[in-house]
Parts: sequence; C-alpha cells; structure tokens
Amino acid sequence: MSQDRRARSVGIGRAHAKAILLGEHAVVYGAPAIALPMVQLTATASAGWSSHAGDARGGLSFTMTGSASRAVVTQASDGLQRLAAAFTERMGVEGRPHLDVILDGAIPPGRGLGSSAANSRAIVLALADLFGRELTDGTVFDLVQTAENLTHGRASGVDAMAVGASAPLLFQAGRAQELAVGCDALFIVADSGTAGSTREAVELLRDGFSRGAGAREQFLRRATQLTEEAQQALAEGEAQELGERLTGYHELLQAAGLSTGRIDAMVGAALGAGSLGAKITGGGLGGCVLALTQPDQAREVARHLHDAGAVQTWVVPLRRLPRHAL
Repeated sequence: MSQDRRARSVGIGRAHAKAILLGEHAVVYGAPAIALPMVQLTATASAGWSSHAGDARGGLSFTMTGSASRAVVTQASDGLQRLAAAFTERMGVEGRPHLDVILDGAIPPGRGLGSSAANSRAIVLALADLFGRELTDGTVFDLVQTAENLTHGRASGVDAMAVGASAPLLFQAGRAQELAVGCDALFIVADSGTAGSTREAVELLRDGFSRGAGAREQFLRRATQLTEEAQQALAEGEAQELGERLTGYHELLQAAGLSTGRIDAMVGAALGAGSLGAKITGGGLGGCVLALTQPDQAREVARHLHDAGAVQTWVVPLRRLPRHAL
C-alpha cells in the first residue's frame, strides 16, 4: 500500500467488558439471554505501520500490555493473525501491509467478562481507523464473531454484541434489543481469581444432557422461564424479583456442575450480606460472581465477597432506562 493511500499513521479502537445476567449456555440453544455492559472495564488497541516488517510474523507484530500470561498472549497473538487476515480480506485491502498492533487489555481473561470479544472488537476498530474504513455494526459483529468461534468453539454471539452495547441487552437467536430498566440499583462483579473455560463447560453440560432423557429440554425450559421473568422484573423496576431470578439461575448452573466451591461460597457470602440475588456469570467452572444490591448495601456486600475469596470487585450501576428512551 502506498504512503498516499494510508489514511492515518495510527488507528485506535476501544471496547468494554460485559456480564451475563441470565441465559448462559441456554443462549447457544436459542433461548434468551440478558447481558449487561461494563463500560468501566475496557480494552484499547492501537494499530500503526511497522518500521521492521521483516521481523513481523504474517506481516503483523503484536504486543499485549498488562499482566496477561505467556499462554494468553500466545493465544491472543494467534487469534489476531487470523482476525487481521479476515479484516484485510473483508475490506479488500491490497498488498500485504506490515503492522504493529498494541493491545492494552484491562479485562481479565477467563472470567466470563467477554475479554476475547472486547479485545477483538478493539482491534477491528483500530484497523478500521488506521485504514480509514467505515464499518457497519453488522460487519464489526461478523469479524468479532469469527474470532469468537475460533476461540470458544460454537459461540452464541452475545459477547460479540454486548462488548459494544451501551445498555442492557436481550439477546436471542442472533438478534439483540436494548431493554427497559425500571429501577436504579448496583451490581457487584467479583473475580474469584480462578479462570474458567467456556469450552470445557459447554462440553460438560452437553455430556450431562446426553445422560438423561429430557435433561436438555428441562434445563432450557427453566432457563427461559427465569430469563423472561427477569426481563419483566427489570422493566417493572422490581429489584427484589430480579434478584431472586438471578439466584435461581445460579442454582440451575450449580445443579449442572458448572459452579465451584469458591464461587458457591462467594454467592452465599453476598446473599448473607443482604444482596438481592447473586450468581456465577459467564461460562462457569471459575470466573466471576455477580451480585445485585441496593446502593446502601453495596459496601457490605463487597466486603463479604472479598472475605469469601474475591480478589477484585467492580461496581456496575443499573440505571433507570424507560422503553420510550430506547
């Protein structure tokens, strides 16, 4: 690519984390899921023209800042090569431009917070900015989803959608809509310090389905009921009802073997401290707990979560958002 065709010297892209309120795993089978954006926890990517193209693998060098392990960096680097190739092919970029990409990812991996999807979205937007390309929401989703399928196997698409959302989303069968919110409250998201594995959790659940006749249908029926009731409680501002559905969904995932001892202890600690409801969030087998609380109880809930083993907590406000404002 000639210098005069380069739109910018550096492209910047950003995305944020997400948490699943209800619907994990069931969403892969077409059931609804509710996702909450965590805009205070971000991934930022910068992409620029490389000055040492000869050393760049596949025409692209990759640097990841933060405390990510070597295994995480290697996996992310491999995924980035494929993502960059998909971007240049989709955008019809001519030649083989050599690029430096730097990713500053504050979202801990393996915690069910959408780190891989957020990193991919930030990189796609950085490349688009660098090449001066306007991307539709659908194109961004397709590129991020391609990377997600390579990382997790069969991805539902909820992460690829939620890491760019500005309000709670209802996601089902590849489509998303913003939800009405009838109350103000807080979510405490607590990191157990242990990474989960979505791929292993999916296989564990699938094995469980294969061992009992009607097990899958029973799981999906209960998951759908809880999610639909939570959606209604959210719209009507019934925080207590919403909290009870969250705890009910935790019990569903716990019965499927997707929780851990530490996660269960953290859920119990949050409920004991006055949380309206608490559950594991994300793929399971580790990761994070999500607890709904009134603002005046938040400090106590967070303290109890730390006492039960949480290594880090984030506060995510739930703001009133009437349907006519969407």
